[in-house]
Amino acid sequence: MVFPFDYIFYKNTINKHFYVVSLIPTFAAGQNNLMDIKRIVITGGPGTGKTTIIETLMNLGFSSMEEVSRQIIRDAQDRGIDQLFLHDPLGFSLEVARGRARHFHDAARLKQKVTFFDRGIPDVPAYLNYSESLIPREIQKLALELRYDMVFLVHPWRDIYTADSERYESFEMAQNIHNHLVKTYQSLNYNPIEVPFGDVTFRVNFIISCLKKQNILPGQS
Repeated sequence: MVFPFDYIFYKNTINKHFYVVSLIPTFAAGQNNLMDIKRIVITGGPGTGKTTIIETLMNLGFSSMEEVSRQIIRDAQDRGIDQLFLHDPLGFSLEVARGRARHFHDAARLKQKVTFFDRGIPDVPAYLNYSESLIPREIQKLALELRYDMVFLVHPWRDIYTADSERYESFEMAQNIHNHLVKTYQSLNYNPIEVPFGDVTFRVNFIISCLKKQNILPGQS
């Protein structure tokens, strides 16, 4: 199959990770204009409080797409696989990327102007870079084609960090993942907005204020 764009990757000679270099398909932007839907990603390493932020936004009446990886992890644990990402990083990553792609398209059926996403497709190559794994072409293609409108990045916060049966990372690992998320989103021509530390009300108000400034939500301009 021939695609109307090429993939260009460079290898970071310092840490040997691969990153996409800012080559975006010309038709990608039009996909986000379907029904004038704005897709907003809230992402970050594990234990950042991003899911609590999204739950609070839902309580305010916003629509959201939940994180797909936790259900995939639970299903694997039911099959006796404790940490699927460590057991089969490529298989796990393909499942997650496909699930997030479905969520991307499902947003059109919600018929709401703004939909929040608990992580985006670019998180998948970021985690693969973190694990020093090659990125399958299918994941490359999804990350390039399906474009979000804004990305908010929540930094790891030691005071609220906890591990659980679906989260194996230490706080130091979470910080490393955060760095890969920043690099990967930037390499895909996103400009992630860092959400400052604070209680959930402060953080939610910060996000809403940013969306108003971009005229995505009604209010200040």
